[in-house]
Amino acid sequence: MSIVIRDVREHELDSILALNNAAGPTILPLDASRLRRFFDAAEYFRVAERDGNLTGFLVGFGSGSGHDSSNFRWFREQHEAFFYIDRIVVASRRRGGGVGRAFYADVQSYAEVRYPLLACEVFIEHDNDPARLFHGSFGFHEVGQHVMPETGVRASMLTKELCSYAWVRDRYGDDLPDTPWLRRTRQASAPAQRSTGT
Repeated sequence: MSIVIRDVREHELDSILALNNAAGPTILPLDASRLRRFFDAAEYFRVAERDGNLTGFLVGFGSGSGHDSSNFRWFREQHEAFFYIDRIVVASRRRGGGVGRAFYADVQSYAEVRYPLLACEVFIEHDNDPARLFHGSFGFHEVGQHVMPETGVRASMLTKELCSYAWVRDRYGDDLPDTPWLRRTRQASAPAQRSTGT
């Protein structure tokens, strides 16, 4: 019954699209072309498996990317360097079972050696108190609100300082040690296929 977090595989995109679009009003719908852009451009695009079944995914972008989300642009106007969680989706039957916490532990482990700040948003209009509580329990704080022009949905903009970043930057700069757990999760030419159990 362990949760495995690993890089997405191209043949899983149809399943991910269905999972995203069944998530309800707290997640913006996707079409196949936008999901493909995520697959091609996201710095972090990982899935969760439990008992051999796909149970969720998380997509993230570094502040230097050309990501076109208005929420991403809002963060870029406020902060010089950050890692942005565009979306996390967990299958409804698996919510509350630790998949979201496993994702956030994994994405923080990835981001904290590369960025000083973790950023995301939670929609306000959809009675999303459980999501706000979840993020608060991870140390996120609201730093503003933003109405997305493409949807009119108001979002609570959240950030979390990554305390390990300063020490890692002072000690290693851009030259992180060549160890498996520090390698970028996705490479444009050869995505990693390594699994990690959580």
